[in-house]
Amino acid sequence: MRKLKNSELVRLTPSSYKAAEKTPITLVLDNIRSLNNIGSVFRTADAFLVEEIILCGITAQPPHKDITKTALGATDSVNWRYFEETISALEYLKQHRKIAIEQTENATMLNKFQPKIDEPVALIFGNEVKGVKQKVINACDDVIEIPQFGTKHSLNISVSVGVCLWDIFQKLKLRS
Repeated sequence: MRKLKNSELVRLTPSSYKAAEKTPITLVLDNIRSLNNIGSVFRTADAFLVEEIILCGITAQPPHKDITKTALGATDSVNWRYFEETISALEYLKQHRKIAIEQTENATMLNKFQPKIDEPVALIFGNEVKGVKQKVINACDDVIEIPQFGTKHSLNISVSVGVCLWDIFQKLKLRS
């Protein structure tokens, strides 16, 4: 096997990305501290043609050199907006099924979650230390937990975004 050169990869240009049909998923970042995590989320969102990223609270906004460094240009392709309060973002997303990614009582395990083809989804990811705020969880329709089997109780937020996007993207694409 030979590693492909970047010039051999068939990739969208930023303008063709903007015009492309998007996956009906919006990401909501609830008070994310790490600029590198934010940049990584942009890059992953670009890979799965996410509709939009909503940045809330203390979550930094582009342009910022540390976000840009990790995003590798995805801040130019992925649509984003900012809300001071995460609850206001959820109100804006009234047509979406709002799902917190968190560990709660009666959470649905990610592998058991089945998205509806005709229903856009908003996935809410929380702060690196405190997770998704309880009042935000209370405003959600569902909670999804990523099954974990080791000694740690959580994944890095950018890893959680990647795991959830891959899983839900596959479920939507296989059923469409």
